[in-house]
This record gives sequence, C-alpha cells and structure tokens, in this order.
Amino acid sequence: RMVARVRALLGRLLETGLQAADPAEAIRRCVKRDGHTLLVGRHKYDLRNYKRVLVVGAGKASACMAAALESHLVPRLHEGLVIVKYGHAVPTKTITVKEAGHPIPDQTGLRATERLLALVRGLTRNDLLFVLLSGGASSLLPAPVSGVALAEKRRTTDLLLRSGATIQEINVVRKHLSTVKGGRLVSATKARVISLILSDVLGDDLGSIGSGPTSPDPMTYADACDVLRRYGIWRSVPSSVRTYL
Repeated sequence: RMVARVRALLGRLLETGLQAADPAEAIRRCVKRDGHTLLVGRHKYDLRNYKRVLVVGAGKASACMAAALESHLVPRLHEGLVIVKYGHAVPTKTITVKEAGHPIPDQTGLRATERLLALVRGLTRNDLLFVLLSGGASSLLPAPVSGVALAEKRRTTDLLLRSGATIQEINVVRKHLSTVKGGRLVSATKARVISLILSDVLGDDLGSIGSGPTSPDPMTYADACDVLRRYGIWRSVPSSVRTYL
C-alpha cells in the first residue's frame, strides 16, 4: 500500500513538473486578451493601434508557443513563420511552421530564415511583431554574414560543439557570424517588437538564449576570436571565418 502511494505521489510530481515547463502553458500564463486589449505580463497593447500583427520565431518549442499564441491574436493575426527542429512541428492555423536542422544548421533552415527576415523587413512602425524564441534557435536561424558560406559556418559550429566550449562561448562566435543574432533581428525591422522567450539557460541571460536575436550583444569580434583560440580551433575553422572576425 505504501509503495502504491509513493508511486502515485511521484506520478503527480512528474505531471506537475511537465505541466509547469510546457511551452504552451507558459504562453497562456503570460499572455491574456480582453477584447481589443492584449496583456503581455504587466504590459498592455491595444491591437486596434496596429495595422498588422505578425509572429516569427525559432527553437524546438517555438511551434507549441505559436499555436498557443495565435489563439489570442485571431482575427487580427496577419501571418507568421516559426522554425523548429525536424519532428517538432505541431498544427497551427495561421502561422507557418518550417522544420530545419539542429544542432548543425542546414539549407532548409537558411531558406526559412531568409523568408523570416523578408517578413520582418517588410514591416513598418504601424505593425506589431511577436518574436518567439526557445532552445535551439541559434541553429535554426542560420543567416551567415556576407563572405561566409553556410557550409563554413556549419564547420565552425561543429568544431565549437566538439571543443568543450560552453554554450555562452559558442554563441559569442555564432552571433558575430550572423545577420540575425545578437540583436540584429530587431535591427532588421521598424515594427514594435514583443519577445516571448522560453529559457533553457541557467540564469536566464537573454543574450544567450538562441544567441539573443532580440537582445543587445555586449561582446566583440575580439571576444569571438579569443574563444576560437582558447579551445585551439582558430587554425581549424575556415579561413573566411578568421578573415571576417
């Protein structure tokens, strides 16, 4: 009888823990709608003040987040696009879900990111943009800088993953080889931006989650070079990467 009670208790503990960490539940906890007013945490937004409302995002949990969010935005939701790891798509009504490579970025992710950037670049100050981010966004938003090919960035990422570098150190390099990360996604649009970020990083450093597409980057190109040298892969990464950094 005692064993059965302990099993039941453990089952409830596991269920409660999983529910607390559920991406859709996280969205439902922090986003509410009252008529035309959208409540995001402590902030209020009148949806009538915006011409278009769009949703973009990336990460292994971003499709679940998108499915939960779009229910609060219809019929004002114009369109959206989120990028998830292969096998992590969930049904959505208005927001398009694209699957791509993780942890090594691929051409599918590159094309999806190009489409995502085209969406945000086409917005104006009269538009509202939601950005959904979760773990895995770094790999799922490949947008290499000019002069660095995707294959060369993949090679660099693979070397970093094998080197023993921390995720923060890996992201220092990835940010400086990207046109999206390190706050550059925000720089690409004129829209009002609301970021909804599901943390998988101890301490919840917003610049580390998904390499911070909507967060300022305090690190430098010199810092990125130092990471590659510290782990002995400076001479192993493609020459185009060394030249750019």
